[in-house]
Amino acid sequence: MTKLHLFLLAIAFLSPLQNPAALATKKAYIVYLGGHSHGPDPTSADFERATQSHYQLLGSTFGSEELARSAIFYSYTKHINGFAAMLEEEEATLISEHPDVVSVFENTMKTLHTTRSWDVMGGFLNRQGKAHPESIWAKADYGDDIIVANFDTGVWPESESFGDEGYGPVPKRWRGICQNSTKHNFHCNRKLIGARFYDLSQQAKSASPPVEYSPRDSEGHGTHTLSTAAGGFVRGANIYGRAKGTARGGSPHARVAAYKVCWELCADANLLAAFDDAIHDGVDVISLSVGALPSEYLFDSIALGSFHAVQRGITVVSSAGNEGPTPGTVSNIAPWLFTVGASTIDREFYSLVTLADNKKMKGVSLSPKSLPAHKPYPLIDGSDAKRPNASAEEAGWCYPATLDPGKVRGKIVVCSRDPSLARVEKGVDVLKAGGAGMILANSDEEGNSLVADPHFLPASMITYKDALRLSSYLKSTKSPTATISPATTVLGVKPAPAMASFSSRGPNLINPEILKPDITAPGVDILAAFTREVGPTMLDVDKRRVRFNVMSGTSMSCPHISGVAGLLKKLHPRWSPAAIRSAIMTTARTRDNTRTPMKDANREKATPFDYGAGHVRPNRAMDPGLVYDITFTDYVHFLCSRGYNASGMAQFIGKRYACPSKTMRAEDLNYPSIAVPNLQKSFTVSRTVRNVGTPGTYNVRIKAPFGIDVSVKPQTLEFAKVEEEKTFHVRLRSRGESVGVGYVFGGLTWTDGTHYVRSPLVVNAFS
Repeated sequence: MTKLHLFLLAIAFLSPLQNPAALATKKAYIVYLGGHSHGPDPTSADFERATQSHYQLLGSTFGSEELARSAIFYSYTKHINGFAAMLEEEEATLISEHPDVVSVFENTMKTLHTTRSWDVMGGFLNRQGKAHPESIWAKADYGDDIIVANFDTGVWPESESFGDEGYGPVPKRWRGICQNSTKHNFHCNRKLIGARFYDLSQQAKSASPPVEYSPRDSEGHGTHTLSTAAGGFVRGANIYGRAKGTARGGSPHARVAAYKVCWELCADANLLAAFDDAIHDGVDVISLSVGALPSEYLFDSIALGSFHAVQRGITVVSSAGNEGPTPGTVSNIAPWLFTVGASTIDREFYSLVTLADNKKMKGVSLSPKSLPAHKPYPLIDGSDAKRPNASAEEAGWCYPATLDPGKVRGKIVVCSRDPSLARVEKGVDVLKAGGAGMILANSDEEGNSLVADPHFLPASMITYKDALRLSSYLKSTKSPTATISPATTVLGVKPAPAMASFSSRGPNLINPEILKPDITAPGVDILAAFTREVGPTMLDVDKRRVRFNVMSGTSMSCPHISGVAGLLKKLHPRWSPAAIRSAIMTTARTRDNTRTPMKDANREKATPFDYGAGHVRPNRAMDPGLVYDITFTDYVHFLCSRGYNASGMAQFIGKRYACPSKTMRAEDLNYPSIAVPNLQKSFTVSRTVRNVGTPGTYNVRIKAPFGIDVSVKPQTLEFAKVEEEKTFHVRLRSRGESVGVGYVFGGLTWTDGTHYVRSPLVVNAFS
């Protein structure tokens, strides 16, 4: 070995020792200590003592309280006990072994789950456009003085959706703040009563630093979701003169508060800080259109924060995720969370594609630009217009710099839909290459799921079925041509609702005994308020500005349920979060406006793994008849069944606790749905219902899953008074034809002739 080799080898071994940073990289971690044992009215002194205890605990690991102070960037002091700190991996491991620590996990990033929708949910408005006197809006006084919190990208406070004309004083129970209102010209009012932002995780360099530290929404997502949940009435809302209508939230007279936890991404540390504040501030509903792939509850910031919120009677509504239609992709799966999928409404923005042979295809678009009427344009597939150095596949997807201007100029380009590039960006590339228009063709995976976008050029998105027809036409014609009509609003579209292809599906990968998602709500082409900071596509090249925007995602369906939850909280202030969820789930529908079972994006029959209990019907939820309630103690027992020990549970809930001697089965959690993922010949589950309606007699109706025998005892429940509870047992037995075929689905309904209390049955038989 030469001297040079020996020298380089020595450097390789010595350089880590000379540079400690190479050995130990600090990352942001959450150290979760459970719940606080503060009294009912904690003071600032209590919060300060909690902070000091965090310094002392971490200082015992570091050997220095001063080092601990510099490492901690969030201290959770109100309801959630814990802190976020910059730690080396070895330090995180060491602190996790401390007897007071419940869990330690890395500060990961979660993502955003990115009108007429209220009208189509059933009987809200009369023919004069006013609330029907029997609607949930009228009966719940539009959610007056309910406080809805939104964890998102902030809010655009100047939006008309948050105007406070006609509002009375802020509710006295509100303890929140309007953060940095003067410094950034950000103002709250009697409608938008509070706003906070959480930037310390960004300052700790666990995410890209934002441009402006304030609650102001520079993305548009938070303004859209908050106005959907509880924005006020705004007549004449539109985007480019299309999607005209009245924008309104589910609880339009509710007070709202924005908690800006998301910048480019949504940090766990920010989310826990927002939960800690929102619980203390006095909110009634938390709307959370954020998520990530599921993980064990003790290492999931949303599961932990919502657990403490539900403990204080706050309903937490979350989105199911946009990873569909792949099975097992549903996120936010903790049983105390209300998880929402996304479905279509009966309104579309049609943009007709007409071929030279007069074949017509109904696409969708929100493009403000249009081609001259009835003028055919040459048509070319992107793959046939590729540059010499580009692949046909990339050009077919209309990737940047793949289209040859000489082949594209003045033509309509057909681009294949691909999730790795934003739909509107494809149009930008066509426009740069000189194209006159674009047809965006669905792949087999997207099927019939269409999303209207405010394209930069005349454009229309078509279904996979029509994409096949178009491909056949292009191959059979020497000089293909087409026209694209301007976008027009069409109401009464059938079938609707249908599941959106992007909506994440069950089964629940952590606890398959708990069916997720719980419900579905409108999440496609939803019109709501928007920021003036960016254009409607949120692309840097988009210099347009709009007051309202149309967006799609489970992010859009989640706040619909948040709004309904606010109305139910106003109507039934003593109902628990579980009772509110039960009322919404058991009154949902599973049929569309053609009176046939709901479909997925490929027009195939959807299942409870797609829509949970079904599509929300707010007016029915006002008077569900019976509810499946779950107490906070029930959730604690459920966690015991997952192996959490008594000492850990005591820290979790902030007081002494002992798990019951008989372990609870997850299938017996009093959930409004019944899921048995591992049926071995026979299995019996128990449920308890409480009468919240008039006294009466309920009889059971069973729709047994394929190959499953279902029996219920007793078959009749008699209620002599309100609040009376009755328990029943459901026995499931597998027959040979159901074994090994996978999940099968059915339903169980209790009815007194007026109320229909329906629960999905989900079974997977193995023997």
